[in-house]
Amino acid sequence: MPFEKVDTRHLVFDLDRAQGFERVLIRCISHREAYYGSRLLEGQGVKTVNTHAVIRLAGDKLLTSQTLLDKGIPTLPVALAFSPQAALEALEKIGYPAVIKPVNGSWGRLLARVDDPEDARSILEHRFYMGEELSSVFYIQPYVEKPGRDIRVMVIGEEVIYAVYRYSPHWITNTARGAFTEPCPLTSELEELSIKAARAIGGGILALDIFETPEGLVVNEVNHTPEFHGALRAVKVDIPGKIVDYFLQGG
Repeated sequence: MPFEKVDTRHLVFDLDRAQGFERVLIRCISHREAYYGSRLLEGQGVKTVNTHAVIRLAGDKLLTSQTLLDKGIPTLPVALAFSPQAALEALEKIGYPAVIKPVNGSWGRLLARVDDPEDARSILEHRFYMGEELSSVFYIQPYVEKPGRDIRVMVIGEEVIYAVYRYSPHWITNTARGAFTEPCPLTSELEELSIKAARAIGGGILALDIFETPEGLVVNEVNHTPEFHGALRAVKVDIPGKIVDYFLQGG
């Protein structure tokens, strides 16, 4: 099929002039570029995959957590605070150890595990005085003692494409941080949970981070522009082909 590969860093969007595309598969690593680019393209009548609505939800950890909660999808408890003092109070309720995250971001960047109030106070004050608007939005979760791994599942439309374990000696089990992957058995429980979570966010091409807990499987995060270099080494699935097929079929 004829296509054009576009680097958004070199693209100028004129709100009153169409880009000339019929359909766009968004593969931006930058959430900011995916978020604004999808909105501008949809405003010009271009079909984007994923949609702007999905990118908006999945690109914000708070909106993701609230949506999963609204839809009855098992997820981790979350507290949100807008000041270091309020965040410390939230941490006392959640208990230590806990994890402080930015509401936007990927690759495990700027995640901090805090083991006591002193650790927490230094992290919170540093981020609060960074001066960036979102650095003073504190998204807080309990620390989960994972069995050295988590589960990454890709869902495209109504189909689970693969499930892999991501192993790491570090508590952040992200392939961008050195985790390695192995095939994960796709049980009916895992498949059902994954499809329900993807539907809750709005569907499309999504990757879910799932934790194994004593209470069962929980969805931790959803990624709207999933990378899959680690999964390609672990599963015998034509992941790029699946993505293109879904795109060509109309998303």
